[in-house]
Amino acid sequence: MSFQTPITIAQAIESVQRNEYVLPAIQREFIWKAGQITKLFDSLMRGYPIGSFLFWRIAADRVNDYQYYSFLSSYHQDTQRHNLPIKLSGNNDVTAILDGQQRLTAINIGLKGTYAYKMPYMWRTSRDAFPKRRLYLNLLAPPKEEGDLAFEFKMLRDTEAQTTADAHWFLVGDILKFRDVHDAYNYCMEHDLIGKDFKHPSNTLVQLWQVIMRDGVVNYFLETSADLDKVLNIFIRVNSGGTPLSSSDMLLSIATAQWESGNARDKVHSLVDELNRTGAGFNFSKDLVMKAAMVLADLGALEFRASNFNRQNMQRVEAHWAGIDKALRLTARLAASLGFNRDRLSSHTALIPIAYYLLRRGSPESIVTSDTARDDREAIRLWLVRSQLKRTFSGQADSLLRRMRNIIASSHTRFPAEAIYANLRTSVRSMVFDDAQIEGLLDKRFGNQDTFAILALLYPWIQFDQIFHLDHIFPQSRFKKDRLERLGIPQDRWPEWLENKDVLANLQLLPGLVNEEKSDKEFESWLLSREKEPAGLAHYCDMHLIPREHLDFADFPAFLAARRELLRQRLRAILQPESNLPALLQDELAAEYGADDDLDDV
Repeated sequence: MSFQTPITIAQAIESVQRNEYVLPAIQREFIWKAGQITKLFDSLMRGYPIGSFLFWRIAADRVNDYQYYSFLSSYHQDTQRHNLPIKLSGNNDVTAILDGQQRLTAINIGLKGTYAYKMPYMWRTSRDAFPKRRLYLNLLAPPKEEGDLAFEFKMLRDTEAQTTADAHWFLVGDILKFRDVHDAYNYCMEHDLIGKDFKHPSNTLVQLWQVIMRDGVVNYFLETSADLDKVLNIFIRVNSGGTPLSSSDMLLSIATAQWESGNARDKVHSLVDELNRTGAGFNFSKDLVMKAAMVLADLGALEFRASNFNRQNMQRVEAHWAGIDKALRLTARLAASLGFNRDRLSSHTALIPIAYYLLRRGSPESIVTSDTARDDREAIRLWLVRSQLKRTFSGQADSLLRRMRNIIASSHTRFPAEAIYANLRTSVRSMVFDDAQIEGLLDKRFGNQDTFAILALLYPWIQFDQIFHLDHIFPQSRFKKDRLERLGIPQDRWPEWLENKDVLANLQLLPGLVNEEKSDKEFESWLLSREKEPAGLAHYCDMHLIPREHLDFADFPAFLAARRELLRQRLRAILQPESNLPALLQDELAAEYGADDDLDDV
């Protein structure tokens, strides 16, 4: 990036009119008020700096890679606020404005266009509600030494620009017709603005001519890099004052410009809102939807780079959007039916492979509730939980998504969880749990986001379309120092109770009504009351992995040790099934799906 020789406003506006200066799709629409335009011209006349500009020179052979927009000339507050797309020939270089769009548009409107805003107290539907105004300068008003505006610029209807004893309204755009300073003097002579009691009309008009036609007041830097991601980063940096801009905001703008029908931004935002209303609610972002769209459309490059949001890729996403939309909605419903929500889902990216699988299957509605899909649903549930607990998708996961997509594309009848496990077995993204990692899971506590995922593994029989509570087996209300003292427990042992009330071994999932009935009752007495239930005490203990001894609060440490062992055995059986697979079969699975360690974005 280098600083260039300043140019005149007239030269800049001529380039705007010829579409040599254009707006990239990442730019926002024009938002300035009429008063801001007049203030900008006043600053120019007073010699105030108006800031530097940042231009991006795009070589002819890259011009057709992206959509561009023309500058507004005629702004209408109600019907003409959006810049129009333009088709460039691609035969010549073009200059895109990265910083200075609002200022350059304001100057263009002031010199070459009109500005229509609503008249107060008039119905919007009235034909006279939005009269067109053009920028005028009162040559008879002497410059003020003080005040907000030194020169009397106004946006006026042509019928308002009448000459009176104290006003001679000069149409500012007419200054572009003056070839030299003598034309300014001649104008004043022809309109009887010289030789009276004032000299400022000619001085003001000459000053206007100099500012627009002679002085190099457009200071600008020029970026010539063909690296679109570098340019995108520059754009975000220079526009970071006001509402912060993110990379995904810019990329979504580019995607919107590439779509031939509809509006990518509206569709993405609408889908995000719909997904987040699913079940108990999620907090998905537009980043997730955009990444999922790239994966589900089978794009080769998945990185959030401007070069990957080219016309060809975005048209492919657009062509597949109906299927992408349906698959993501179904994925959210499936995740909700498995008990996940905004508080229980630590990795949103983990849903993308599931969505891709459902898309390949034709997004069958039966996956959510059908008995015939029970095994498939269970494989997805276990895989999703494992991905959460192993932080499989932490950091950059583009290579991992491509890898999983290849595996899923080869299996359409059931979610290929085992093949994924085998494929990643020797990589840094391995989903295999060793004994030390299982011990780490057993150390999780109440309030940790992983705690639900672990219990979801331990309670495969739960139907999460019902309400389930996370319950303390020994109620929290029992963990008081005075209670321990009454039980005759030595004070030096109190931490064995007080510091462990929230550990995983003291937690279970109970149906909402059952948990309300249990409340803060003594666990042993409540548990023995389960003998009256049809299934009996033994069934309850088996289902909840409850030991048959040490059920008195005084034996709490022994109870924790016994239950932790039961949980350990169950987690090993669930999370270490690969150890039961013959080594030959593991190697065959890995070879079939191309296991390797070239996850270049880990």
